[in-house]
Amino acid sequence: MELKTAVVILNWNGKHFLERFLHLLLERTPQPWAQVFIADNGSTDGSVSWLKGTYPELPLIVFDKNYGYTGGYNKALEQIKATYYVLLNSDVEVTPGWLSPLIEHMEENRKCGICMPKVLSWSDPHRFEYAGACGGYIDRLGFPFCRGRILTHIEEDKGQYNQPAPVFWASGTCMVVRSELFHKLQGLDNHFFAHMEEIDFCWRARWAGYQAAVVPHSEILHVGGGTLPNDSPHKLYLNYRNNLLMLYKNLSSTALFPVMAFRILLDHLSAVAYLFQGKWDFAGAVYKAHFNFWKLLGFMKRNKGFPKPDLSHVMYRGSIILRFFLSFKKITFSKLRMQ
Repeated sequence: MELKTAVVILNWNGKHFLERFLHLLLERTPQPWAQVFIADNGSTDGSVSWLKGTYPELPLIVFDKNYGYTGGYNKALEQIKATYYVLLNSDVEVTPGWLSPLIEHMEENRKCGICMPKVLSWSDPHRFEYAGACGGYIDRLGFPFCRGRILTHIEEDKGQYNQPAPVFWASGTCMVVRSELFHKLQGLDNHFFAHMEEIDFCWRARWAGYQAAVVPHSEILHVGGGTLPNDSPHKLYLNYRNNLLMLYKNLSSTALFPVMAFRILLDHLSAVAYLFQGKWDFAGAVYKAHFNFWKLLGFMKRNKGFPKPDLSHVMYRGSIILRFFLSFKKITFSKLRMQ
């Protein structure tokens, strides 16, 4: 009999997070219809020996090296049979009753292929957390933002976004995916390695006729920056490169050239701004991202030949960056007109 829900943590040198949060996950994940799995991405911090000694009964998949978020999950989910996959970061504290609302939403909405919970800050639980907040969106130029987080402005959670809603993308911090959809799309794109792969995946799911949603009745607390700190040039490189890859793969034919041309211009302007600020590593990361984007272009397969997905409710037709600075960085999602 196939397992209904597999909760899969991809661990890479996150032993300190497993020690802090894994026992809560096991206590708060309903049995027997859900099972927790750990996939280790070549950790060198003693994670595997600790898991084997502390939780010998827990299913453990061990890889020989770090395959990234994309490769690690792709390899792990090839080995797990379940109706639903829950991709969960190791630096997450789940709350009691966190899983049932997510699965119930998927059961009641057959066109929903992906959903996510409300993501709050572990250090300040009254505020949304940067990586997903209460559901992800993008603007017409491909810049991501969230319900509850516009660029660097993060809102306090006052219950203002407590209704389930369609979203453009679900956060890879905690993302529920129908297994049939995951395998139909051939998983996450390994070219991304990490960062923005979940946005690309959700966009491809829309091309395939599925929707994504946020279910705020489910809440998790996220530490954030557990793998790469926010001020990492490598993280900046991945975000710039992968954003361009995502746009190239998923933009419609009519939008491809104007959007890509404008984005490349904006990226070069941001690199110049980093140079003026003396952030040489950041400027170099932007130029490296563009160099490697062009190198990978020949390996990218564009989504075409399918009905164009309806993005009217989940894509902001203006520029979120322009709106952000014109409002002196205080714009909130509730003030945006999404149509």
